[in-house]
Amino acid sequence: MNTPLYRGLTQRRLGRRDALRMGGLAGFSAFLAACGVKGQGNPGASAAAPDAVAKFWAGKTATKHVDMASWPLYMDPKQPELKAFTAETGITVNYQEVIQEMGPWFAKVQPQLAAKQPIGFDLQIITNGQQFKQFTDSGFLAPLDHSKLPNFARNAGPAYKKEAFDPGNVYSVPWTSGITGIAYDPAKTGREITKLSDLWDPAFKGKVGMFSDTQELANFGMLVLGINPDDSTADDWKKAAGKLKEQKSSGVLRNYYDQSYIDALGKGEVWLTQAWSGDVFQKNVSDGTNFKFVIPAEGGTIWTDNFSIPVTAPNAVAALTLIDYFYRPEVATDVAAYINYVTPVPATQELMKAKAEAATGDEKKSLTTVAGSPLVFPTEADYAKLHYYRNFKTPAEYQDFQRVFEPVVLG
Repeated sequence: MNTPLYRGLTQRRLGRRDALRMGGLAGFSAFLAACGVKGQGNPGASAAAPDAVAKFWAGKTATKHVDMASWPLYMDPKQPELKAFTAETGITVNYQEVIQEMGPWFAKVQPQLAAKQPIGFDLQIITNGQQFKQFTDSGFLAPLDHSKLPNFARNAGPAYKKEAFDPGNVYSVPWTSGITGIAYDPAKTGREITKLSDLWDPAFKGKVGMFSDTQELANFGMLVLGINPDDSTADDWKKAAGKLKEQKSSGVLRNYYDQSYIDALGKGEVWLTQAWSGDVFQKNVSDGTNFKFVIPAEGGTIWTDNFSIPVTAPNAVAALTLIDYFYRPEVATDVAAYINYVTPVPATQELMKAKAEAATGDEKKSLTTVAGSPLVFPTEADYAKLHYYRNFKTPAEYQDFQRVFEPVVLG
């Protein structure tokens, strides 16, 4: 059998994180308030007036079309879920992979939104971080009517209903999330890798990879020192930068990588490296490698991408209907199987196991692998070890952060 679900599992491809890094984003920040995830977030960022929902949705009528903006390869190119949605509801969906990087995306739509004009999309998938804060602080996102999101209420995991960047999911609900941890080749390291300090071990001199992205790099520099990135200070940043420079000057570090880290691991250029969970899973499935991914004892980080509706969306009611559709477990199962990142709908794991039971041959093996993978279905213990990225309150604070960590990579 060669179903779309199975093809999604076995085809090696560039994905959302590849586009993000290859687009050259510096200072990406995302954070997820999961059950047990450490940090406090910024509860004021998504504050809305008590009557904001009623005011926005008053007079909004249902239409039969949605224009949706997303990232590359965040859905099966044949769009089976959207076709099924249209067949059921009569609502057509124009799905476009037009978001490559959050900074340019915000810059592109900001003028229209500031002028209270439509941006050409009723629904967008946006990453938590500086631009998300800009969207909310500027009043550019519609407050969601949760009475029209019964599937989200019923099926979303508790972790996704307690997001510090958007308390109460006022303006957003998650599309997917992923984890930054350590990937390694056990055949090369000769031992299990369990700690961030392993990335500084002289035993692996010249065989360690780190991310060139300053936010990702800084997080591990802070976490290895026991510093929580979410509430870190300028002094903490300097300490972390010093620790990272130590790793570099000692010769333990081989290189700072973008998406190419996964190929460096495959070629044996590095034996252990910072890594994104979805990449490692895809590499093992598609190339037959046996790399391991671990959330370090000192902690890892987690990011999330989210559905949001621009305030000028002409088809806001239909967009809300589409959001809720993706929270059906059977729909979320197919999406998770294709993109291989963490789904906000926990019930998908059992559905995927059931699909595996009914399958045969390679399809059965692949579905079983996905269903049992902590890279797609983290445990509560995994979530308890994850931290937010630093939430910068002002552009000046972000610039100060960059001035500390950019020289680490570029020097």
